[in-house]
Amino acid sequence: MKPLVCVAVAILAASIQTTHARAGISVITSTEDLAALVREIGGDKVSVEALAKGYQDPHFVEAKPSFVLKLHSADLLVVVGRELEGGWLPPLITQSRNPKIQPGGAAYLDASLTARILDVPAGQVTRAMGDVHPQGNPHYWLDPGNGRLMAKAIQDKLTSLTPGDAAYFAQRYADFDRRLADAEKRWQAAVAPYKGLKIVTYHRSWPNFAEVFGLDVVGYVEPKPGIPPSPAHQLGLTQEMKRLGIKIILVEPYFDLQTPNKIARDVGAKVVVMPPSVGGVKEVQNYVQLFDYDVALLLAAIKESGAAR
Repeated sequence: MKPLVCVAVAILAASIQTTHARAGISVITSTEDLAALVREIGGDKVSVEALAKGYQDPHFVEAKPSFVLKLHSADLLVVVGRELEGGWLPPLITQSRNPKIQPGGAAYLDASLTARILDVPAGQVTRAMGDVHPQGNPHYWLDPGNGRLMAKAIQDKLTSLTPGDAAYFAQRYADFDRRLADAEKRWQAAVAPYKGLKIVTYHRSWPNFAEVFGLDVVGYVEPKPGIPPSPAHQLGLTQEMKRLGIKIILVEPYFDLQTPNKIARDVGAKVVVMPPSVGGVKEVQNYVQLFDYDVALLLAAIKESGAAR
């Protein structure tokens, strides 16, 4: 890959610099969730593009040469961090030859640095534990409170790049904060009757979401993060779900449904394919819509499955 990427950069970088028309600050984000928040704060002062699509597993994204070209001309790079993109993004950043967006650079923003991070391992992390993130769970954007903190970090970074637009970014942040606060009240009221509901998820994508909305995740389809379920684990999880009367299995759109569907049939539960990211389904085009969609999907599944206590 490296020779291909370097040749592509050498041939096309100059033409990109001269022909790429940009509106304001050119922002590249690692995920659609970050891009959605940049749009909320940046408005028409930015142009933004996400490398990973909302329907993709952000841990595993094909590192395309075109990504290097986008990074080469970026004025700002925003990443999830906590090693979420560790398997594909760092080599692209290095090969972009854009000094501003290198980690620690003035135009590099790790959105996790001001967020509240869960599942930080205590003690040494080994491969025997599966794909555990030593710096904590990177799916922190699934807490609206963290979304607010991420948006504020984006406001601060955009302001540092174009101080003359500080009032504009501040106004847009205040508007986003107000709309998010109103939505949080609506979501909390809707989910309140089901606080303490026990559920199972496929991957450990949902601890922040579960904590915010009072759900109790008691098991996972994966025996360990990133490890496919074995027949023994599947049997044990099935028995535990029967014992506890669990009726909901949350599955991200990019995982195989064969095993969770079989467990659901054996238990009498419902598999809920729930997008964890903006762009995961066509109906979800911004950050507030992500929670609108997921909360509505969860409530419908609870009622349909009879999972309510």
